[in-house]
Parts: sequence; structure tokens; C-alpha cells
Amino acid sequence: MTARIVVDAMGGDNAPQEIVAGALMAAGGLGVELTLVGRIDAIRAEMEGTTEIAGLRIVDAPDVIEMDEHPTDAVRSKPNSSINVGLRLVKNGEADAFVSAGNTGAAMAAALLTLGRIRGIGRPALGTVFPTGDNKLTMLLDVGANADCRPIHLVQFAYMGASYMERAFALTKPRVGLLSIGEEDSKGNQLTIEVNQALRGSRLNFIGNVEGKDLTKGVCDVVVMDGFTGNVVLKTAEGMAELMFGELRKAVELTPWNRAAGLVLMSELRKVKRRLDYTEYGGAQLLGVDGVTVIGHGRSNARAIFSAIRAARDAVNNGVIETLREVAKEIPAKKGLQGATETDEE
Repeated sequence: MTARIVVDAMGGDNAPQEIVAGALMAAGGLGVELTLVGRIDAIRAEMEGTTEIAGLRIVDAPDVIEMDEHPTDAVRSKPNSSINVGLRLVKNGEADAFVSAGNTGAAMAAALLTLGRIRGIGRPALGTVFPTGDNKLTMLLDVGANADCRPIHLVQFAYMGASYMERAFALTKPRVGLLSIGEEDSKGNQLTIEVNQALRGSRLNFIGNVEGKDLTKGVCDVVVMDGFTGNVVLKTAEGMAELMFGELRKAVELTPWNRAAGLVLMSELRKVKRRLDYTEYGGAQLLGVDGVTVIGHGRSNARAIFSAIRAARDAVNNGVIETLREVAKEIPAKKGLQGATETDEE
């Protein structure tokens, strides 16, 4: 079955130019059916001179939710925004997944309002894959959907992250870690101590606490944290990667000898840069809503949009939503992390 992906053409700092360019790349190379949602005139202007592409259509959405608008207010006051229209296509069965690099809060709010939560999930989480040693990937979640969390939320994130990595990357019993300030079970704040205890008693392959320095070592396949911490971790990593390559570029240009050495190493340096580049990993999956939703970086370029569409396609083809629905039936709920039957759906 060919995955049908809706792309928010108006979302992001570089919309619609980079969004349309990324979609055209995907239409030609990923074997998907694409729907670009947004202001028709703006989309067509970016496609001027492009030959007709099979499996690509445009759906009009006259309103745009800007990056600085209040998420919930904008979602409710602009029902014909590209975010709302795109998600309704998924809800109505006209598409299998939604991709947006627009207002993250608005995309999450609209996904919850339109698609709803998977039954049994208290709060959705944003999960993104992170490059680690030995050419491996680790999923970090939550990286921004929930600034304040209860223990039950992080436990549910762990189940969702493990299920995603098992399904999407064919990992057997993915190793789950909990981000804390020390490896000992007693280290951390009250939240992490309670989550540690709960995960110790779960069926998951929980390896214990991991520290920030361990994230790049590939010690586990899933790392769980609250959304405030996760967002800081993610943006710090992005900043450090940019700093490292900026300083390396300066060093290479410092002397003729350095430039010569840089030319010799150029192909290997490009490989490293590509591996650390966020545009290669397709944004973050909003796990827990009842439909595949991928939210890209606000400054996504065409390559990042291509990668986000690829991530959405893979999630559809791997049956991630169906897997999460099954997993949700056994996830602990709010009345306690042992034997609970009622889900926290606040």
C-alpha cells in the first residue's frame, strides 16, 4: 500500500518555498502520494515550471497559524488553517499521516483535538531519534510536548518509545534508560526516583538511569525524560553540533596547511556532518495521538522536509499506530503504577 502523506505547506520559517521543494523531492523519490495543504496561489507559485507529478495534489487552506501565535487559540479561531485542514484529511481517512514544520504547540493541540488520543494514553509525547556511537540511533522522549509530567506519564512514554523502536527499527527488547543526574537508582528528583522504581517493575528492558554524557554513547535505545528537560537537551545538542562544525571550519581556513588537510579529509567530514545534522532525521513523532503525526523543526529546509515525509511513510508502512494501540492496552494508568485500570487523560 502506498502511504498517503499530507504536508503543511505553510508551516515553518522557510514556508512555502522549502516545504514545497522538500515535498517535490519526496514525490520523486519516496514512492508516496502527497497532498500539499495551504494557500493554493502560494504553493503553485513555488511549483511554477515543474512538470505535473503523479500522486501529488493541492488542497486549499486559506488561513495560516503563525509561529508566534498562541497554539490553542489559533487552532480554535482558524479552522481553515493548513494545520487543521491537513489533520482533518487524516481523520477522515483521506490520508495516512500529517507532516508540519509549523507552530509546534498548534500542531500538537490540533492533533489532539482532531485525531484524539489512543485509548489508554494519558499524554502524547514528542519522540525524536538521536545519533549515537557505532552508527546507532536512540529515541529521546519527551522532547517538548509536556513541560510538567507525573511519574505515570514518563512510564507511558517508555512503553511507547520501546514499541516504536521495536517496530520501526526491528530492535528486539529495546533497552530503555531514564535520564537522571546519576546512574544509581536513588539519584535524581522525586519524579525520576518514582519513575525508576516503576520501570524496575515493568516488563520493559529497563537498564536504569543514564546521565547526559551517556546519550551519545548508544548505551540504550530509548531515553525517557520530561518535555522541559528533553527540549533543553535537544536544542543544546543542536547548538553544540553547530559550534563544533563552525570551529572546525575556522580551523581549516586558518592556514594553507590546514586547508590542504581539510581537502584530504573533506569526504569523511561530510559524512560526520550528515550524521549529526538534524535535517537527516525527519523531525519528531507525536506518539500517543491516534494517527501518524510528524512535527519538523521550525527552520526546516527542503532536506528536513524530505526526511520528515520519509519518517511519516515509514511509520505508516511499519504499522506504528496499530502497534501503539495494542501496547496501550497494557500500559499502567493513573491510580497507581501497579494494577491500575483508569487512565490519566487530563
